[in-house]
Amino acid sequence: MEFAELEKWIQSYGFRSGQAMMLWKCLYGNNSWAHSYDELTGLKKELKKMISENAILKALSVKEILTASDGTRKILFTLKDGQVIETVVIPCSRGRTTVCVSSQVGCAMNCQFCYTGRMGLRKHLSTAEIVEQAVFARRLFSSEIGSITNVVFMGMGEPLHNIDNVIKAAAIMVDEQGLHFSPRKVTVSTSGLVPQLKRFLRESNCGLAVSLNATTDEVRNWIMPINRKYNLSLLLETLREELCSKHKYKVLFEYVMLAGVNDSIEDAKRLVELVRGIPCKINLISFNPHNGSHFKPTPEEKMMEFRNILAEAGCVVFLRLSRGDDRMAACGQLGEPGDIRLPLLRVPEQFQMAV
Repeated sequence: MEFAELEKWIQSYGFRSGQAMMLWKCLYGNNSWAHSYDELTGLKKELKKMISENAILKALSVKEILTASDGTRKILFTLKDGQVIETVVIPCSRGRTTVCVSSQVGCAMNCQFCYTGRMGLRKHLSTAEIVEQAVFARRLFSSEIGSITNVVFMGMGEPLHNIDNVIKAAAIMVDEQGLHFSPRKVTVSTSGLVPQLKRFLRESNCGLAVSLNATTDEVRNWIMPINRKYNLSLLLETLREELCSKHKYKVLFEYVMLAGVNDSIEDAKRLVELVRGIPCKINLISFNPHNGSHFKPTPEEKMMEFRNILAEAGCVVFLRLSRGDDRMAACGQLGEPGDIRLPLLRVPEQFQMAV
């Protein structure tokens, strides 16, 4: 529940709204992040009793925590129905620690470079199941690696395919009396669902990342099938129009670099033109190999060359190298498809050699 809903719920049992704020702070603020009724400190006995009879404080159970050689943690959570989701905590030496949350079990988008995409969509996560990933990250790791400052909706799933729960979860995360993440430090990623993208930009004050990954419709139709419904021209024109009314707001473009597919000098020059007129930053992401894909990562020297072309044209651009890939915790590596997998799409003839 958002706070207004929680307040109404508490009042419906005859308690004052002040008690609702105390409960809210037990759940999300004051560094308590309560998961049991015993941790609801400062609440009246009668209120604790009512909560224990009518509410569940915990939506997830920790199944396993894996630690990569670079300090990245991957948490496997079990849901009430037994399905498993994955959350990643990424420490950074510059004092920023990011939690990467999932929004679905699996994903329907079938992006060809993504391991989660092999799973197909199995379930939308509830608001509680999304928020609790951030709560658990703070409970488990704040004392060990310091404050968790950033949230990215870049785990399993297409966040805007589950837009109602994602917008609500993001609102809870940025509430100043609760988890109090800065809206600038909560970023929701999308493969490009245009109607939902419009709604998100109008209803949420959090950041938006768009997974672009190609500079032509031909390539994007192959590696990101959603492009067949919402092509590059429609996606980018929508962003131009919507960002006109957003003050000091920049969209983040994510570009996973695939050797021989989208990493040519011509691609770099086309990308400069595609994003012209859109307030943005660009992340060039190293592809993380997995057994669900035949792509190969672009060599680092070629990534630098690609980056330099963008930078010289005036783009704000960053290289994002792999984190946690030795524990399958890196970008595009989450999930466990099992025996039933979505099919890989036919490779266009001119890219046969690349894969």
